Amino acid sequence: MNYFKEILQYARPYRRYGVLNIICNIFYALFGTLTFIALMPVMKVLFQNTERVTDKPTWNGLLDAKDYLENYVNWYTTTVVDQDQEQALIAMIIVIVVLALLKNIFGYLGMYFITFLRNGVLRDIRNDLYEKITHLPIAYFSEKRKGDVIVRSSSDVEKIQTSFLSILELVVKEPLNIIFTLGAMLLISPALTGFVLVFIPLSGFIISKIGKKLKSQSTYVQEEQGYFTSLLEETLSGLKVIKGFNAETRLNETFQKSTHRFYKYSNALQFRKSMAGPASEFLGICVISGLFWFGGKMVFGGDLNGEYFVSYMALAYGILTPAKAIAKASYGVKEGNASAERVLEILHTENHIKDKDNAVEVSAFAKAVQFNNLSFAYEDEEVLKDFSLEIPKGSTVALVGQSGSGKSTIANLVTRFYDVSKGSISIDGHDIKDVSLKSLRNQMALVTQDSILFNDTVAVNVALSNKNATDEEVIEALKIANAWEFVSQLPQGIHTNIGDSGNKLSGGQKQRLSIARAVLKNAPILILDEATSALDTESERLVQEALENVMKNRTSIVIAHRLSTIQKADKIVVMSKGKIVEQGTHEELIALQGIYNNLVNMQSLA
Repeated sequence: MNYFKEILQYARPYRRYGVLNIICNIFYALFGTLTFIALMPVMKVLFQNTERVTDKPTWNGLLDAKDYLENYVNWYTTTVVDQDQEQALIAMIIVIVVLALLKNIFGYLGMYFITFLRNGVLRDIRNDLYEKITHLPIAYFSEKRKGDVIVRSSSDVEKIQTSFLSILELVVKEPLNIIFTLGAMLLISPALTGFVLVFIPLSGFIISKIGKKLKSQSTYVQEEQGYFTSLLEETLSGLKVIKGFNAETRLNETFQKSTHRFYKYSNALQFRKSMAGPASEFLGICVISGLFWFGGKMVFGGDLNGEYFVSYMALAYGILTPAKAIAKASYGVKEGNASAERVLEILHTENHIKDKDNAVEVSAFAKAVQFNNLSFAYEDEEVLKDFSLEIPKGSTVALVGQSGSGKSTIANLVTRFYDVSKGSISIDGHDIKDVSLKSLRNQMALVTQDSILFNDTVAVNVALSNKNATDEEVIEALKIANAWEFVSQLPQGIHTNIGDSGNKLSGGQKQRLSIARAVLKNAPILILDEATSALDTESERLVQEALENVMKNRTSIVIAHRLSTIQKADKIVVMSKGKIVEQGTHEELIALQGIYNNLVNMQSLA
């Protein structure tokens, strides 16, 4: 229930709807009970078993409520039935119909108001989840399957609505129904009601035992759903590779094993859930049967009128519906607990990469970026060791070396996607851990090897950093990035949708859009992480021209695989196993006849 309490914190902004729901449910329960009670005078008229009362009774308080209502009904039927039996019967039936109408009106209003609360809570949880996901560090998603995160944000949140939040409808309505009904039953026969009260806790205990393992079973179901959703997401992303390597059968087997586990877990969960209805109904019938035996004896012994007994049995049977609903709700709590735990796990995840109190705002990059004795490890193995480098404003520094030498890690650290293990990175003399993330990243534009584009228009993708950018600004950025030539030929120009991950475009076109996005941001520091390594020769030439346009008057950190693209850099830093082994201009490094010269020669031969 702890998770349920935490989820309910989201209901605070909507508490007025909760209050209105409670008020409506009070009237719903009241009129529902009165509808059953109104059956008694109808049966008295039908069986002509009305005690004659000629004087109108007076109200003497709640303790005398039963006698007052009985005497009032007897007085009314005595005075009216003597004149017209049919008229009396019609009047009482009208009362029952009106009571039933009022009950259902208030039932609808209760549902109407609780809808705002349920859907409002659902919306706020989703919004908080999305905001949390966008702010969590990259490292978090390196350890999690994307499909699992998607399931937590969709299926688990839906489960919270269908299990936890549905209880909000029951937590007042059904208990009130039971309370009002039991009150009426007590008025009719305290002895019979005592018999009922013995069986209700016993039934609740049996039902709770049946649903004991629901939480753990629901967890298995949601986790497995996350697993096969991840497989599906990876399959859609890697269809070319799967088909190219004839791996369809292998992937199918993996997917089918997951769905088979999901099938088994879902069956076990559903079997237990399905027992709630039949178990509660059977136990209810046992109570009703006991009431028939015990109440029948009272009727035979003259301790209870027949009409009262029939009305009492109607009330008793009516109490089964809310009792069954509460039994199912208890199952819902256990099932929803598992989903709430998974959702709250994300919401409670601590973000270690965040602004310090009174973080420094860097409004404009002015001097230099410095790496001071930097060390970093993704897990146990260090990928950077005692790395020190200064990049003055306006200079271009290229990082080269074999794969795994730590080049891309520099880009991840300077943007604070990860935090350094030892040492520090500073911008204009400020440790970037002391600088606000927003102002730090405002100073930087990033172009990666993989062109990350969104299923939207060219304009939206290019103007990602500035939603208020004009069409003219977007077109100017495209021209600088050598992208306007092909964008202008698209069916709707900059307002053409480029498809999922930009797949309507070629690799070179996608990369030039990524460069245009960096151009429009107009940040003073440009980070190019192997921006041309995946391109053909013609696309590379166009992209390289675009990059040279962008790099003018900017500080650039270029992580390069193709050495031909960085020969004009002010400084080339050669890395190996996380350390700097050589640095200098292209000519200086060639003259050294060292590692850089060997790399150049190998690429020339290739």
